Amino acid sequence: MQGHTLQGLSQQARDARSWPFEQARILLDRITRLRLTDAERDLAATLFARGEFAEAVRTLPALAKPVIFQCGYGASGLPHLGTFGEATRPTIVRNAFRALTEDAIPTQLIVFSDDMDGLRKIPDNVPNREMLEEDRDKPVTAVRDPFGEHESFGAHNNARLRAFLDGFGFEYTFMSSTETYRSGRFDEVLLRILARFDAVQAIMLPTLGEERRATYSPFLPISPKSGRVLQAPTVERNVEKGTIVFPDEDGTLTEVPVTGGHVKLQWRPDWAARWTALEVDFEASGKDLVDSVRVSNKIVRALGGEPPEAFHFELFMDENNQKISKSKGNGLTIEEWLRYGAPESLTYYMFQSPKSAKRLYFDVIPKATDEYLQQLDALLRKKAEGDNAAQLDNPAWHVHRGAPPDKGSPLSFSLLLNLVSAADASTKDILWAFIARYLPGATPESEPLLDRLVGYALNYYEDFVKPSKRFRAPTDVERAAMLDLVARLEALPAGADAEAIQNEVFEVGKAAGFDPLRTWFGALYEVLLGQSQGPRFGSFVAIFGIDRTVALIRRALAGDLVAA
Repeated sequence: MQGHTLQGLSQQARDARSWPFEQARILLDRITRLRLTDAERDLAATLFARGEFAEAVRTLPALAKPVIFQCGYGASGLPHLGTFGEATRPTIVRNAFRALTEDAIPTQLIVFSDDMDGLRKIPDNVPNREMLEEDRDKPVTAVRDPFGEHESFGAHNNARLRAFLDGFGFEYTFMSSTETYRSGRFDEVLLRILARFDAVQAIMLPTLGEERRATYSPFLPISPKSGRVLQAPTVERNVEKGTIVFPDEDGTLTEVPVTGGHVKLQWRPDWAARWTALEVDFEASGKDLVDSVRVSNKIVRALGGEPPEAFHFELFMDENNQKISKSKGNGLTIEEWLRYGAPESLTYYMFQSPKSAKRLYFDVIPKATDEYLQQLDALLRKKAEGDNAAQLDNPAWHVHRGAPPDKGSPLSFSLLLNLVSAADASTKDILWAFIARYLPGATPESEPLLDRLVGYALNYYEDFVKPSKRFRAPTDVERAAMLDLVARLEALPAGADAEAIQNEVFEVGKAAGFDPLRTWFGALYEVLLGQSQGPRFGSFVAIFGIDRTVALIRRALAGDLVAA
């Protein structure tokens, strides 16, 4: 996305209430506090208030250093949608920060793969598990690829992650733990941990059980003999030489440097070392890691650094309310969501209520898609009115990183699903024949978002709706009401619109005494479509056609749908 789309928004961004702008303002306070003197802060505040961020960066060079956003990826399993969320949330905050600062202060998102970690658990959802078992405890980048496509399992998972992030247009810098350790990027902080070993131990040991405390070391040496990442005690330290001594797997006391990729840090010290070495300003993490963040923050301070601003989000759960896990492979995969839902709907789902736990399973896709479409429509209305302030708090503004498309979809996803169901459609061409009659002049080329939704609806119907359809026969009261509806529909003038049709459906329900009225609509969905709910019925009839709807009702009353 071009930076100019985020300029001229700082005044509105200062007042925006959505959570990304709250985090962006915290970040701006952070960098002025850490990088500037008191006098410089006063000058910066004056320039910021005027929206003169480019002038602030020219005048105060410390502001020209990039603000670092970071997210981590555990490369011991295949990426899933929770992984995507790890990159989405800091990207959303980064985008808000760019709007707040007129895109004048540089930013960088680092996606850090913890691929030097030892493979402790074999994932359930990969082939050749026996081969992985042979490589257990080696760094993931030293484990053979069970798919046979890359030089290692870590490289395979990294490639999957990067291809996905690239496909979504993320702007990021990829870093591999293995490369970072081996290149010397972490050497200075590793030597600092060696020198301040006792201070780090004083922070870590109280967080551990008695047995673990007895042998714990922040350093995990990599055995020169087996190549495995060892949970071995540090029996000697030599700060001057930059080495530790540990018992290798065969009991032999072995000395290795802590630099150059000969050791890997335990994960909480590793997190702290990463924040310190890369000078990370912002990191979002799951609510389950609140205590770990607190511990890692203490280690950063012991190393003389400043912990990043932390944003904690709730976890995604699968259909059984179990936490989603890469090693279990539960929940949704990246590919599965993209078979059934627009990428924008996924980003919207990640954006909404980050402090609330959410299910990440197939049945959330239709609702997330329609909510996204509603928000996009609202955003485009505000854009047409020139209301920038309201746009910035709209989720679709964040989904599209400040550059929304010019138009949304004239039809909802739920309506398309019901159209597929009623028409028993199997191809896009069949659905477009209905759509073109309802929306004269509409084509897949003129309505690209709608065309994509048609494809998703066909897939979702085939895999989820069709197998679970359960038609029922109408009750006597429902049968009489449906016959009344047939008569009213047939009496409507040619070309009656969705509103006129909806009014007739309402009148039938009221005349038949349905209370509450939604039970009448529920009956229509269950008897005619074999499901418990659906879209606005008048809109469905308008696009499906009055004649076809009448025929559908007659088939239902004859028992043909239940028999089928």
